[in-house]
Amino acid sequence: MKNINFVFSVKISVCAVVKQNFVFFAKNFACFAVNLLNLKMLALNFTKFPILETDRLILREHGLADAEALFAMRTNETVMKYIDRERPKDIFEIKDFISRFRNGYENGDNLAWVIALKENPEQMIGSVGYWRTDFANHRAEIGYMLHPDYWRKGVISEALKRSIEFGFEEVNLHTISANINVENDASRQMLIKHGFVKEAHFKQDYYFRGQFLDSEIYGLLNPNH
Repeated sequence: MKNINFVFSVKISVCAVVKQNFVFFAKNFACFAVNLLNLKMLALNFTKFPILETDRLILREHGLADAEALFAMRTNETVMKYIDRERPKDIFEIKDFISRFRNGYENGDNLAWVIALKENPEQMIGSVGYWRTDFANHRAEIGYMLHPDYWRKGVISEALKRSIEFGFEEVNLHTISANINVENDASRQMLIKHGFVKEAHFKQDYYFRGQFLDSEIYGLLNPNH
């Protein structure tokens, strides 16, 4: 009789533990499901290209008419000093570059804007945009460049602020990252000004023009997630 009571008690205890674990799992799964529903899917595909505005600037789509201005910047050693990319050989290479920009947007892979002044919206003075989009982790890398005539006038800061807002609020990015040359202190200070924090320093992780270069990675988290 004692053995029967003991077995019965053990069965009750096991059932109680299973029930507690099931309730715990159910509650946590319900919370996970709610959070999953609240988290919008990451999307870079819009029905039409998103044109953004600030007080002074318009951020618009690249067009072939921007080829000469972009070629001038991409072959300007002052502009490209800390941008470790090969310079375009001719205007046709730049036109192909612009076509790939547009295809990347249409395919939902990247989103890049021309920076222009509102008073002269057809004249490209710089660019800002998202590349290397990691859809699974809601993460994208931001990059920017500006013609030297407009340096130290708050243009990049204004464009960066607006594109970050769009990235968080409309694209639903969780993290925006930036990869900079370690000698580019101006870009470093710009990122810090906008709330980015240093995530990593990679030693000689990039090969360019016969040498291995270091990289610094900065990141900014979506405050609404």
